[in-house]
Amino acid sequence: MMASNEDHPHGDETVGGAEREIKRGITVMKKVIRDRDRGVLIKVHWNEGGQLIEPNGSTLTSFIGALVRNEVPITCDNWRNKQLNEAKDKIWSEIKRCFDIEENRRDHCLKLAGKLLRGFRTFLSTTFLRDTEGTFVDAELPSKYASLISPKEWETFKSKRKTQEFKSVSETNRQRASSPAYPYRKGRVGYGRLEQSILTKENSSETSLPAHVLWKEARVGKDGKIKEDVQQIFEKCETLSQSIVPYEDTDCRSILSRALDVPEYSGRVRGKGFGITQKSLNIKKQKTPSNKELQQTLEALKAEVLELRKERERDRAAGFKDTSDKDSINCNFQPTIPEGISPCHLYLARPTYRMVGKGKVHNNLGELLHTKPLPTGSLKVSVDIALEKDALLPHPDDVSDATLLGDAIGSFVAWPTDLIIVGYETPTKSKAKDKGIAREIESVASQKEIPVAKKTEISKRTGAKKKNPSKYRACLHTYLETTDISDGCVRLIPMDGAIFGFEYAEPLGKEDFDQILYHTQLSVGVINTYMRYLYDKLMGPRGLEQRFSFLNPMKTNLTEMIRKPDEVRTYVVERFMADTDREKLFFLPFNTGDGGHWLLVAINPFKEIVYYLDSLHKDWTTYPAMKTIVDTIIQTVRAQRKIQVPKRKANNITWNRVECPRQRNNIDCGYYTLRFMKETLLMDRTDIPSDYFDEYRCAYYSKDQLDEIKEELCQFIIELQVL
Repeated sequence: MMASNEDHPHGDETVGGAEREIKRGITVMKKVIRDRDRGVLIKVHWNEGGQLIEPNGSTLTSFIGALVRNEVPITCDNWRNKQLNEAKDKIWSEIKRCFDIEENRRDHCLKLAGKLLRGFRTFLSTTFLRDTEGTFVDAELPSKYASLISPKEWETFKSKRKTQEFKSVSETNRQRASSPAYPYRKGRVGYGRLEQSILTKENSSETSLPAHVLWKEARVGKDGKIKEDVQQIFEKCETLSQSIVPYEDTDCRSILSRALDVPEYSGRVRGKGFGITQKSLNIKKQKTPSNKELQQTLEALKAEVLELRKERERDRAAGFKDTSDKDSINCNFQPTIPEGISPCHLYLARPTYRMVGKGKVHNNLGELLHTKPLPTGSLKVSVDIALEKDALLPHPDDVSDATLLGDAIGSFVAWPTDLIIVGYETPTKSKAKDKGIAREIESVASQKEIPVAKKTEISKRTGAKKKNPSKYRACLHTYLETTDISDGCVRLIPMDGAIFGFEYAEPLGKEDFDQILYHTQLSVGVINTYMRYLYDKLMGPRGLEQRFSFLNPMKTNLTEMIRKPDEVRTYVVERFMADTDREKLFFLPFNTGDGGHWLLVAINPFKEIVYYLDSLHKDWTTYPAMKTIVDTIIQTVRAQRKIQVPKRKANNITWNRVECPRQRNNIDCGYYTLRFMKETLLMDRTDIPSDYFDEYRCAYYSKDQLDEIKEELCQFIIELQVL
């Protein structure tokens, strides 16, 4: 079997390029034929989207190109012509004789064969039937292809290309292909194998790349440079991918399609290459219902509502009948709670009396929970917000297997009546069994968290389910719509003196909340709020405040270092000198000033080591003023601790540049900085390896990893009850 190297010829190839191809000659695929004759089938591989990848993906592609050139004449203009069915069957039969391939791959291989045939015809026209200016040339049959093309086929092929109809179509396609806005620059590699090589190079555990990431990489030239317009589209995609709120999105177009903002045709999948369809990506197209369908739906809903009303009346009558004769029967109707559905606060009494969530109480006669009677002394509630997501439910839900409050968000559970407070007022005294504790005293105890180790144990024991990744953002979004935040008001986040060395309140306004909800560049207010979250949720419960501490980025950014270097030195030195008897790592989220880039500087003044983590993979020489002040501070602390060192070693302060995950746009730096701090605390290490922690090492953080930061922030803000 013979095969040409021109497996992916393009219509816009230069004549010179084509001539270089011709000099190679036709490739004889000896290995494939040899293996076939020995009865050895070559194994091919596919990615999760159904594209050919290595090993042997390019071999099969070349083999299909050779087959189609042998079996189908170049005069064939319509690949769907039924007269080609016999040739297609033969091509598929030959493929199966040589390759270990599943029957369901037939359509892909035959579509690829049609594409390669079209490419071959374009190659012949461009190379032999046009001169450098694109004018038709009446050329003889190339001797190289005499074994594949008969003289009669060649003459017919030429005659078709002389027609005015073909010239018109050809000229249109030539103009469209001559100056693409964002040209593909990876030759014959193809998107599937390009994606495979990137994932292999990055040693990534992912099985695929986002379409816009792959689209950008396909437009990187051999020099490794990216054109500015391509980078702009990529950054727009990154912004869209983070800012689109799932519960509000009604546009079924892909992120890349929205960023390019060009007309689309149905079924197209951009940035993934040949063989990828909406079906293979499980993209469900949204169909607009017709007026008739809407009317039918409306009538069905009316009938359902009417039936529910009748059923409620029957249940109500049955409830009155049951309770009129026997007071001992629990009808689960509480006269102290308004009849019907009311907003409420949900409380627990153990280990302390505290509010753990918000929702709606359903106080109706005959109310059932998942078709079963409610437990005595309880009412049916729907959980909207979990302020303490790991709180155990008073009555675990047997139907959904929910045992933690966080698992019950959006569903119905049974809740003890004396732990339900209707409305949004806060009670002054407990209604639980330990009534004697005043509410103002209990509020301190209510903030105590279950130790992290115990939480993990509870989660494992109860089989806690994975949470909806955007539920707290949705809750915060709903909360904010009912407040005066949009009118310019702010909320104050209390900052304990132990966090930054001084006590104050951090103001958060609409812009700060929007940064969390819609993924824009983070402000110092959001950064500081997350550091309080880390202090409350990780450092406090684990006793890490003895080994780690924070520096306030508002006092230590680049602008402050340049304008007020003495104040910066005084503040940091006081923080360092407060704990001189133990080794401690200080986190400094460093901002380049005026809302610029965020990076993390982690300082161990005891060992005089500075860890530099920049998600743009630059080094500290980019900010010489910052390095000078940090070095001066460490030397000042050394002098105050009366540590003697030789003059020649006075400047021997170790700076370690850490190969941390790298951001892929100009927005994520703040989120990366927050994750660096969190992961260091989780590892409980005051040293950061140069190649980062094995447990968290990756090329870049995924969308889910960044969303995790947002969810933690949203939940924490809700728990603080500052809204």
